[in-house]
Amino acid sequence: MTDAFPLPYASTDLRGQVALVTGATSGLGLRFARGLAAAGAAVAPAGRRTDRLDSLVGEITSSGGAAVALEVDVTDADAIVGAVDTAERALGTVTIAVNCAGIPDAQRAHKMPLELIDRVLDTNVRAPYLVSCEVTRRLIAAGLPGRIVNVSSMAAYQYGGNGAALYSISKAAVNRMTEVLAVEWVRYGINVNALAPGAFASEMMDGMMARMGDFTGALPRKRIGDPAQLDSTLLYLVAPSSECVTGTVVKVDDGQGPR
Repeated sequence: MTDAFPLPYASTDLRGQVALVTGATSGLGLRFARGLAAAGAAVAPAGRRTDRLDSLVGEITSSGGAAVALEVDVTDADAIVGAVDTAERALGTVTIAVNCAGIPDAQRAHKMPLELIDRVLDTNVRAPYLVSCEVTRRLIAAGLPGRIVNVSSMAAYQYGGNGAALYSISKAAVNRMTEVLAVEWVRYGINVNALAPGAFASEMMDGMMARMGDFTGALPRKRIGDPAQLDSTLLYLVAPSSECVTGTVVKVDDGQGPR
């Protein structure tokens, strides 16, 4: 009997890890950056709103953690490379990447202008692919294992015909991206998984409710989830205890999705 995996093998100690989180200025990304820092990781929150990034970095460092703000538009490929450079110089090689940046479409498919189509696909599909590849390239060069978590959505599995077709398509692409990159990079010790939330509180959800009205009464538990309820799943996917889990999409939907 080995002592390598003492019971319970459930560590979420992230000390010594460096985590890059896109979309970290609000909603799930903000919560995830805080949670990773609380678990001991040095954190590089990325986004476009510098005031919010600076506030988050101040919060983390004042609590004894390490953090660096990354001002970046994830639709800019060169900016992604620069952001990973900055994180690496300040904190060390990025070993955890959480791709949380995303935007809705909120229009009927046949009415969407080309500019919006490109922006949704660039943000929701191209950006996580580029971030994942840039982080992985450096992990392989350094001979280090790593964890990538893509934030998908239950919209990848369900569509009510209410003007979010491209968003649903983009999140289905994220799921497939997760599966194929996991296969490609498993030999390097790099795990790729995805988290698919249902309806959770965020700026995007606020916008949806402003358009559609309060639909919580139609949900099985009559509630919208709190981002804090995703902490345990995120930490599991990036922690030592899930080292054999890769290529998986974990649904956290409070019973809202199809069964």
